[in-house]
This record gives sequence, C-alpha cells and structure tokens, in this order.
Amino acid sequence: MKKKNIQILLATMITAAMLTACGQQGATGGASLAGVSALAETESQDGTSGDENAGQSENRTEDKNSGHIGNSDDTGKNESSAVTTSYDSGIDPDDVFTDRDLEQSPDLSDAATLVLTDGEDINISSEGIYVISGSAKDATIFVDAADDDKVQIVLDHAAIINRSAPCIYVKNADKVFVTTAEGDSSLTVTQAFENDGDTGADAVIFSKDDLVINGMGSLQISSSENGVRSQDDLKITGSTITISAAGSALKAHDMIAVADGTVQITQCNDGLHAEYDEDDSKGCIFIAGGKMTINAADDAIHATTVVRIDGGQLNLTGKEGLEGTYIQINDGTIDISASDDGINATAKSSAYTPRYEQNGGTVKVTMGAGDTDGVDSNGDIIINGGTIDITGQSTFDYDGTATYNGGTIIENGKQTDTITNQDIGGHGGMGHGRGFTGQDGNTGNGDGFSGPDGNTGNNQGFVGPDGSIGNSEDSAGTDGKTGNNQGFVGPDGNVGNGQGFMGPDGVRPERPGMKGHGRNQSRAGGTTEDSGLDWPPSETQQQDVGNSI
Repeated sequence: MKKKNIQILLATMITAAMLTACGQQGATGGASLAGVSALAETESQDGTSGDENAGQSENRTEDKNSGHIGNSDDTGKNESSAVTTSYDSGIDPDDVFTDRDLEQSPDLSDAATLVLTDGEDINISSEGIYVISGSAKDATIFVDAADDDKVQIVLDHAAIINRSAPCIYVKNADKVFVTTAEGDSSLTVTQAFENDGDTGADAVIFSKDDLVINGMGSLQISSSENGVRSQDDLKITGSTITISAAGSALKAHDMIAVADGTVQITQCNDGLHAEYDEDDSKGCIFIAGGKMTINAADDAIHATTVVRIDGGQLNLTGKEGLEGTYIQINDGTIDISASDDGINATAKSSAYTPRYEQNGGTVKVTMGAGDTDGVDSNGDIIINGGTIDITGQSTFDYDGTATYNGGTIIENGKQTDTITNQDIGGHGGMGHGRGFTGQDGNTGNGDGFSGPDGNTGNNQGFVGPDGSIGNSEDSAGTDGKTGNNQGFVGPDGNVGNGQGFMGPDGVRPERPGMKGHGRNQSRAGGTTEDSGLDWPPSETQQQDVGNSI
C-alpha cells in the first residue's frame, strides 16, 4: 500500500507540473507576450467531457486571418476562464531594431565635421558619420548615396529655418540615422512645401529610405505640413523630440517603430501615421518603449494594418486615440482622451481581420459626450489580461465576438467581468428620430415610445401593453390597439379619432356631441342607440350633448 501511495503521489506531481507548463494558471495566468511576438493563436482549455476539472489540455493554432477561436456566451464572457486567445500581429520585435539603431552615442573619431551656412546646401554622397553644427536659413542637408550605404547625421547644436524645402532630404541610401548630440537642435519649415519633380517632399525631415532618429540630445521640429516622413521605415530609439505640424507629426509607408526616447507632439492632424496608398498590407506601428504625448486634431496613432504596443507610456488626445485594423496591447501604460472612438479597430487592410486584443498593460480611456465609443471594433474584442478602464456613454461596441479570458475591466468606475455591447438607445436596435426603444431593443421612431415588448411607437405615439402601435400623439388602450390623431382609446381598445374619447362600449365617435359617433373633441358615453339623437343630429341636439372637452 505504501508503494502504491508513493506512485499516486508521483503521478499527481507530474500531472501538476505538466498543467503548469501548459500555462493552465487560470484566467490571470495567460501567456506572457511582452517583448515576444505572438506568432500564432494558442488556446488552452481545462476540462473533459466527463469532468470539467479533469485537467485535459487542448492546444489549437490558427493563422492570423482565419477568424476567432473560443466559445463565448451572450454576455461576452468566455465559458472557460482558462482560455487565452491571441493572434499573430506579423511583427517580430527581435527583427525590428538593430544594435546600431539602439546605439545613442556613435563613435565620432572618424566623423566629418560640417558647418551650416545661409543659402548653402550640404550634399552627402557616401557612407559615413557627419557632424553638423551651426545655424542657417534656406539650407538643406541632402543625402544621395549608394543603395547599400549607411549615413549618420549627428546634429550638434544645429538650427535650420527653411521656407519651402526640407531641412534634411534623403534621396537615396540604405539607411540614414539622424542622431542628436547632447544639447538642443531645431529644424523648421515655415511655408508650403514645393515638390521635387514628381516627389512630394513634404516634411521637415523627408526620406525615401529607412530612417532612424536616436541620440542623447533634443530636437525641435516645426512644419507647415508633416514633421518627419519616410517612404520606408521610420524608427525612433532615443532623443527628446518636440513636434508641431499641420499634417502628420511622424509618417511612414511601411512601419513606424518606437523603442525609446521622449516624443512630445504639441500640434498635428495625426500624430503617428503609417499608410501606403498603393498597398493596404503595409503601414504598421510598433511601440516597445519610450514616453509619448500627442495632441492631435484627428488620430493620435493611425495605422492601416497593425498597432502593437509592448511597452512605454502614452498620453493620447484626439478625435481617436488608436486606430488600425488589428490593435494588440501587450504591455505599457496608455491614457486616451478622445471625442469619437478611443480605440478603433476598423477594416482598413485586406490582410488583417479587424480586432482589438489586450494581453497586458494598463489602458485608460476617457470619452467625450455624444455618440462615442471607448473601444469600437468592426470585428472581435479579446481581453486576455491587463487592465482596461473606460469612462463614457458607450464603453464597448463590436460587430463580431467579445471574449473575456482574464484581466480587469472597469466601465464607468464599476469593475465587471463582461464586455458589454452598447449602442445609443439601449441594447439592441436604435430609436430613430428621438425614439425610445423597448425592452427587446426594437425601434421607436419619431419621438415614439415603445411598449414592453419593444414594438414601435411612431410620431409621439404611446404603445399599449401588447406593444401595438399608437400613432400621432395617440395613447393606446389597455389592449394596445391604435388611437389616432390625439385620440384616446376606450377600455376595449377601439380607436378614437380626432381627439375623440371612446365610450364604455368603445364605439367610435364620428360627429361633435354624439355619445357613440361624435368626432372632434366629443365625449362619447355610449352607442348611437344610447344617445337617442338623430343622425345627423340637429344643432339643438349637438348643444344639448356638448361638443367640448
């Protein structure tokens, strides 16, 4: 017996170890994705057909575009709290930044030193490190090197003010680094940009190739259109950058990636904007760290494909905070104030399914008044971990499936374990034309009020207990039949027209003063036979009965 007990104990310990290795730690023990690419969706769920606690593990892998996996009930909470649902963002953090991208203080022993002069351009045509100092008006630093050349421009207390041309213009290179030495540098364009042939060189720093901003100093950028633009990748790994721009502050075709540094965008249309008009499979944003404050007229962060945040501190203000097709939050602290959608996962790319997914981090969304949504997804919403705190009229709005596997959800100050789907006018259908919807969410139109079953009340009509329609400021009787034109319906629910009141037998008044058939402000007490009046009644008879309410 003793040997058998030892065997049972060992088996139990092995089973527990296997369950731990499979990540079955409950709702709060989902896969850690900080700094690691979620290359595929993995779902692990406890339970067998005979015993929900038996500990059987099921793993499934799905391509990023194949849709949602996971069982959800009508409330948005997954049936099993031990499920983690995650999708491939298409971004591998290990492949985004090189060692040189992250190097903030380059070796300047072999660097060339160049001084800015008014009205004179600086032309760089070969690989190397170039230290730029001094100040100038109407001067551009041009880079036109070989396809495999890497050029590093070190701004050392440099200042350029141009009227209509970029301050730094990269025409050709493999990659260009703009590095700030300790101290302050500034780049400004004051008037509308002039095209360079077929190229709309419309940014203070404009690059046709990969561009990296790093360093230990500060850089102030002011632009009549875009601040920094790359027609390839744009990466920020250091420096303190302050941007004021009429267009986008940071713009790229393929990717905007932020590893570190401080970015303060005081004025812009879009803060970070990644989009390529000719290919909707490009245009992503990846934030791994750093501090960022953005005040935008439109979107603080806007991507065609993916917005992935693995870290950093973000304070975002705009009509929308985050917009992309697939938005994935793995870590970081994000504070959003928005007047339209705080987070908007919308169908902008044919390569991805609209989805908001949160695996970690802290997200706080504060919405303005009106038709606004804290998180708006044209597809799914998946919350595996982290904290999301939303204050607003509509906290969540989604067209697909909502899945809650773990983490903390706070809606208007109240913690919940469901992902509600809220629309103006209550759950379900909307009330159009200032209508109010009934309990089942069907529509009340034209100032109508719907009855308990939610059927429609039109034109300020009131619906009776069975939900039948009352039109044109009517009140329906106890059986819910219709009263028209401010008519009131009697106990049997028959119709009273023209402000008529129905008598106890419910017969319709047709003419003034008639008990049974008087129309227009009559009070009917019974049928025509009860009234004893002629038809049509004489003037004397009408006066006797009375025609005013």
